[in-house]
Order: sequence, then structure tokens, then C-alpha cells
Amino acid sequence: MHYGNIQIGVFIKRLTRFTAEVKINGLAELCHIKNTGRLKELLIPGAEVYLAQAENRSRSTKYDLVAVRKGKRLINIDSSSPNRAVGEFLQQGGLLHNGLHDDIIHIKPEVHYEGSRFDFYIESNSQKAFVEVKGVTLEKNGIAMFPDAPTERGIKHLMELAQSKSDGYEAYIIFVIQMEGVSQFTPNRKTHPEFATALADAIAAGVNVLAFDCVVTADSIVINKQVPIKL
Repeated sequence: MHYGNIQIGVFIKRLTRFTAEVKINGLAELCHIKNTGRLKELLIPGAEVYLAQAENRSRSTKYDLVAVRKGKRLINIDSSSPNRAVGEFLQQGGLLHNGLHDDIIHIKPEVHYEGSRFDFYIESNSQKAFVEVKGVTLEKNGIAMFPDAPTERGIKHLMELAQSKSDGYEAYIIFVIQMEGVSQFTPNRKTHPEFATALADAIAAGVNVLAFDCVVTADSIVINKQVPIKL
């Protein structure tokens, strides 16, 4: 996926969960943060940030903060980008050889099942499957981790993916690591041990758990290659 009209700025401070002050071309600007996570290790004063100009010029915030540079690594923090990147990945046959037996013939986003809404429902000639997507922005020493805050919703998704598997569907959870060059993915047991346990239970139930890093540029994010998972 690609963004238009990217500006480079300097992060000043986070004002609310959704807004921050940044400096662009020497001027302080209010921007929208496209991620409600904590992002404490990323949104620090002086960090280089990348902002997409909003299409709606009447908005109170002219820009969306979509990426942050952390050392040599550029990290996309747009919480909507993983779904869009996975949508492109599915269209290109990215799940072949990852549990899916043949080409996808139907993709439907945002589908309800039991008490959850999964990101995608897909069909091939021989299989029907649900796909849930989780964006990953937390990295430490080259290891990507999820979640960065406790997520009861994430546990619910895992339980209902396991239920869908027992009902005859294929089930996937895809962790989209919104950066390149990590060595592995692991659940963040320190922050939310229950999620780590639920992930292991989902794997035991037959849920396909995949992690991919991404090639991230100032104006794009594209799924790159599969990353090893360590529970």
C-alpha cells in the first residue's frame, strides 16, 4: 500500500491518545496519530516522523502520523496499514504453501463469526477460512513482540478462531510486523501472559499462526518475508 504527499517532521510531544504536536519545515503542527497504542519507545521528542497530508482539508489536523524512525529502522505505525497490506498479500496468493491448498477465489473483509468480527473471510476451491490480522510495532533487540498493552479482544479473537477451526473452517492469525529486518516474533508474555497462553492454545487447536515483516518506506508498506515464531 502507498500513501500520497508525505512530509518529514520532528516529533515534539503527544497531546492526547489521538493527537500530537510535530514540527514540519520549522513550524509546529497538530497531527492525528493513526494508532491508539502506547508507542512509548517510538514517540519520543526529537524522533524523525513521516506524515501523510489529510485528504479532507477541513480537518482540525492537517496530517496523519504514519511512520517513525527508530535508529536505522523505519517503523510504520498506521494501525490501518496491516489490513490493507494483507488484503494485497491475499490477492497475490500469499497464503499458498501456508496451509491453503489452492488459489483464493473469494475475499470478503470484516466478517462476523460468533461474537467476533474477523478481518477477512476467504474461500478457495476446496477451503473456507477466517483471517485475523494484528499489527506489530513493538521491537526490542531485533525481536518483534505483540501486544504492547493487554488485549482481552485479542484473546477473544484467538478463542473464536479456534472455535471456527472445530467448525470446519481454516483459521489464520497473521502478525504483520510493521518494519523490516527482525530476527523473530514472540508474544509479549511480560505485558500480557494470558495472550501468550491463548496463542499457544490456538496453535494446538490447529489455528495457523504466521508472522511477516514488511518493507517500509516513507510512503509505502508491503509484506516482505515470513519471520520465525518463538512462543
